[in-house]
Amino acid sequence: MKAIARPAQGKVVRDRSRFLAHALPVGSAAEAEEALASLRREHPGARHIPYAYRLSTGEGRASDDGEPSGSAGRPLLQLLETEDLVGVLLAVVRYFGGVKLGVGGLARAYREAAREALKAAGAQPLVPEEDLVVAVEPSRAGAVLALIGRHGGRVRGTRLGDRVELELRISADRAPVLRAALGPWAEVRDG
Repeated sequence: MKAIARPAQGKVVRDRSRFLAHALPVGSAAEAEEALASLRREHPGARHIPYAYRLSTGEGRASDDGEPSGSAGRPLLQLLETEDLVGVLLAVVRYFGGVKLGVGGLARAYREAAREALKAAGAQPLVPEEDLVVAVEPSRAGAVLALIGRHGGRVRGTRLGDRVELELRISADRAPVLRAALGPWAEVRDG
């Protein structure tokens, strides 16, 4: 599986209709809906904003948003599936140019605009990650933070008390090595 490296856009013009594709990273259906609402606010004059998304959980959804059935959302979802992309929302803003393109013409235009956005977004292999919580004595927190950084971990939160608790995320292949390195210094548990 792969994910996009960055948000990106693509544009195609067919018979005066403009298709503005957006490839956006999303982690949940709620994030996808928020991104769609934002696009609708940005483009109030757009006739249609069909979309498709695939999440890392395998969940996917597509909508033609008023276009003929199967002409927009399904081709976008098929593109995500073919490219094996997850955690991605593809939404295409269409400004109608006055000429009807037909179901086949619409599908090609939506797919081409989406391909442009995905090309600009770049794809990268999706590396599974783990969340960990590291509890350490305050006097050793600096050394533990340095060790976490050397192993590619990213601290996402900190709680202070009798011990410092660090919430972190690290790639699944590096987690066992970090656990072993932290063993004598700190208590490590799944986050």
